[in-house]
Parts: sequence; structure tokens; C-alpha cells
Amino acid sequence: MSDISYYTPEGFQKLKDELEHLEHVERPRVTQEISDARDKGDLSENAEYHAAKEEQSHLEFKIAKLKNVFSNARILDDSQLDTSKVLVLSKVKIKNTANNMEFAYTLVADSESNIKLGKLSVNSPIGKGLLGKEVGDIAEIQVPNGIMNFEIIEITR
Repeated sequence: MSDISYYTPEGFQKLKDELEHLEHVERPRVTQEISDARDKGDLSENAEYHAAKEEQSHLEFKIAKLKNVFSNARILDDSQLDTSKVLVLSKVKIKNTANNMEFAYTLVADSESNIKLGKLSVNSPIGKGLLGKEVGDIAEIQVPNGIMNFEIIEITR
């Protein structure tokens, strides 16, 4: 059983575009490489053929995995979501209670996460720890080097 992932419309389109690229650009390219290598003769000693077959195997695995993610992807309309607590697609401002540093993140699906852009996966330790919290709550989050406490300062969409 697969987990449902929630995406922004942009993230969903990016996922769809990647799948289409793999199926309609990369797959035909690899198939052509296999065909070209096969035409060169003895397959048992043909390194190009074996490399192309291995690349095909990796590509097909990636396509299957992406299709599974895509089939379980749902688009969220963030205008319909509750802003009183942290949910997927929430923009949350938090403060580390140990050093008073503030951070702002948007909680997104794994494939959309990009910490440099402030997009944090809901499946990350911090993302999981923030889910369901309200403004003023302290989230105790187990991270690899101990427990961190974050105060929820603001939740927006």
C-alpha cells in the first residue's frame, strides 16, 4: 500500500513533466542506444550493449517508481485548508527555543522539498514534528543529535 502525497499545482505539473520526459525522450533514446550497440556484433563482449541495457533497467525502475508516486499524488487547494494548525502546504514560521533563531518553511511533499527555497518535506523529522501544531505550541522534535524545541510563531497559506 502506497502513501498519498499532496502537491501544489506546480509540484504536480513538475512531477507529470518529469514522467513524460522519461517516457517520451529518455526511453526512446536508450532503446536506440541498445539497437545501435546490437548492430555492432557479438553481444557477449559488447560493453556498449551491456551499458545500454543497464541504463534501460535503471530508467524503467525510475519510471515505475515515478508512476507509483504520480498515481498516489493529490493536488491540494491551499485556500481551502485550515490555517489554525500546521498542515501540508502550510507556511510556518518557527523559533528555535535554544538560540532564538527563526526559520520559515513551507511543508511540502518529498519530491518538492528544497531547503534552500524554504520547502521542507512533511516526512522529515522537523516536518513530522510540526504537523498538527498551532501558533504558540512548542514542538519537541527528535533529530539525529538530540531533541530540539521549536515554538510555532506564525502559520499562513
